Amino acid sequence: MSSNKSVVPNAREALNKFKMEAANEVGVNLKQGYNGDLTSKQAGSVGGQMVKKMIESYENGMK
Repeated sequence: MSSNKSVVPNAREALNKFKMEAANEVGVNLKQGYNGDLTSKQAGSVGGQMVKKMIESYENGMK
């Protein structure tokens, strides 16, 4: 059983768009599909930016 199965059908597309936006903000060039040539630092900065934006969005929703 795959753990990458989306519960919401359009979630994968939205997350990919979100990931591309976050990568652009931190200056990492992502391409569609495989990005295994990224360094751990680059991949981590994209993930960190995504988490930062999710936390900001949540905090703004609480106000």
